[in-house]
Amino acid sequence: MAETPPGPDPAGPVPAVRPFLVTAGRVAPSANGRTMPVETQVVATAEGLEVLDRLSFEQHDIVAACRQPQSIAEIAARLRLHLNVVRILAEDLRAAGQLTVHVPDTGVIRDASVLRRVIDGLRAIPDSRGVPRDTD
Repeated sequence: MAETPPGPDPAGPVPAVRPFLVTAGRVAPSANGRTMPVETQVVATAEGLEVLDRLSFEQHDIVAACRQPQSIAEIAARLRLHLNVVRILAEDLRAAGQLTVHVPDTGVIRDASVLRRVIDGLRAIPDSRGVPRDTD
């Protein structure tokens, strides 16, 4: 007899529905075929929260999770849905006025100093023993 791992799965069970069924076979979020970057922020609108009980399971979960701004990547991870499924459903919800989508400005020049400060800040977080991580 196989043993089950101790404790419940923190994220819940993996959905049993195939991604192509959730998106009705679509693989592109919009007619132009452009995909939302994973860092795109989405937030539920008042209309989206008002019709929450009339949405499909996955759409309901996305709108409910977006009471606070969330990125596409965060939603996919939290709901354990395929990233492209979240992109497609988020675009559908945006078109219906149930989500507001904030796509990051890709024309902005990246500042390496910001990335360096983020890395330094992450390294300053102590590990489980309370010891800061090594620096390069």
